[in-house]
Amino acid sequence: VVVLRAIMIGVGAALVQNFAWVLYIFGAFLLFTGVKMALSKEGSQPDLANNPILKFVRRHMRVTDQIHGSKFFVHITPSGGSHAVRHATPLFLALVLIELADLVFAVDSVPAIFAITQDPFIVYTSNIFAILGLRSLYFALSALMHRFVYLKYALALVLIFIGCKIFYHGLIGKVPALLSLGVTFGLLLGGVLVSLIKTRGQGKAAITESDQATGTTGHKEY
Repeated sequence: VVVLRAIMIGVGAALVQNFAWVLYIFGAFLLFTGVKMALSKEGSQPDLANNPILKFVRRHMRVTDQIHGSKFFVHITPSGGSHAVRHATPLFLALVLIELADLVFAVDSVPAIFAITQDPFIVYTSNIFAILGLRSLYFALSALMHRFVYLKYALALVLIFIGCKIFYHGLIGKVPALLSLGVTFGLLLGGVLVSLIKTRGQGKAAITESDQATGTTGHKEY
């Protein structure tokens, strides 16, 4: 992640410094991403079996059907053969998908930070601190995400706002930093508060249904 972000940010900084109009492409992409996120269906799951990247890897590499511990590659002798042939394991396919997901995530997060500052040092360090913080809080966030049902729409509005901010900055003038920060914070806070209000009864309902299913309503069994 650290290396991939450094490469993408370095390329992005060079493009912005030499071709200012690239920021408009970043802005248009953020607008597209925000609208697509807002209109995406809830609970949609990716079709990993038909993932084009995995199909490409399987066409060009031998892949085993079993996981071999923590190994990405193993040497297997085919039946009737005399020499071992190197095979990739499903763990390697998982690694490919993880890195691909990070690249997809960087495609919108890197342009978003370039809309705020073009200093490569600030862009890089802010991305790394964000990644480290989110990974440390992963399990806490994953356990609470069922309550934040409207956070996705708040994030979509943030992307749309940042995309519009790029065009406003280029065509009219600079957006005050406090205003930009206030709008971003307000959208995220609004998404969290609305989600908590709308889902405040889910926990009690889940406990009630569980008690009714097990016949333990009104008492505890030890």
